[in-house]
Amino acid sequence: MDNLKIFDVPLDQNFDLYLLIKVAEIREDRNAKKYISFTFQDKSGSIDGKYWSATEEDIAKYTSGNVVRLAGKRELYNGNPQVRITGIRLATDEEPNNPSDYVEQGPMTDEEMKAEIKAALDGFQNPVIDTIVRKILNTVYKDFFVYPAAKKNHHAFVGGLGFHTVSMLRLAQAIANQYTNINKDLLYAGVILHDIGKTVEFTDPMSTEYSTEGNLIGHISIIDEMITLAVDQLGLDQHQEEVVLLKHMVLAHHGKQEWGSPVNPHVLEAEVLHHIDNLDASIQMMTTALDHTEPGEFSARIFGLDNRNFYKPKFDAEIEVTNEMPEV
Repeated sequence: MDNLKIFDVPLDQNFDLYLLIKVAEIREDRNAKKYISFTFQDKSGSIDGKYWSATEEDIAKYTSGNVVRLAGKRELYNGNPQVRITGIRLATDEEPNNPSDYVEQGPMTDEEMKAEIKAALDGFQNPVIDTIVRKILNTVYKDFFVYPAAKKNHHAFVGGLGFHTVSMLRLAQAIANQYTNINKDLLYAGVILHDIGKTVEFTDPMSTEYSTEGNLIGHISIIDEMITLAVDQLGLDQHQEEVVLLKHMVLAHHGKQEWGSPVNPHVLEAEVLHHIDNLDASIQMMTTALDHTEPGEFSARIFGLDNRNFYKPKFDAEIEVTNEMPEV
């Protein structure tokens, strides 16, 4: 049991594992009885499960950030992986109960992410944009490289925010080199700042629970406030063009008002930022699902992508690479 992870368990097989409670949401069924909607996690990934007819004692005990010993069966429900819970209890002090041992890690180290962000900062030409971005980043620098980028759908792991930003920067740089009329300073600044409010929106890096500000204000409004505060502290003019454009970048990055943006993009760089954000998030969601999919099969359905599932081709696993050129 020590080395077995949740996604090592075959479908329709029973298991008895230690897992981290990543999310614990209290809901009511159709009979108004409370249950807990869990997201459990270990280093292999996250999986949902429901604990029916939860008592008040259960609700107080099984909260996010706690490690539990979970017995159950791994299943598919409507094409999505889940666990059917048959037994649950808190891990004791004599058992492996350190939450950090169960946290998914991103593909880059802190040092690698910091180096790429620093390179982007050092390339800024506009002093106003440079000063504002550095001021804001310095206020959340430590959290920026350990917080997730989302609660569940994409980059929902420790360091996900930094990795999502670096990944978007790489895409932005490629696009800006292709289309030379793009203002690189504005686009790169928008990439760095667009999700930085998530360091306030979430309570901590591991549980991804929303803070009071996260629930009541949201990360888009939070970063808008951060820009306003930074501009005041730097003694800059709130109405100068760079400031207004930076705010527009972050306020419009979800693309549409019905998707959470207060305004639609009305600047070239804001439109590009929206598409880069959506592309990177979508690829990450598909990658996570396909990592748990066998070649020749379809993935679990992905809620954030219209509940679609994706086929994992077999030929990538079977193809043999040679240096021989085919005859024409």
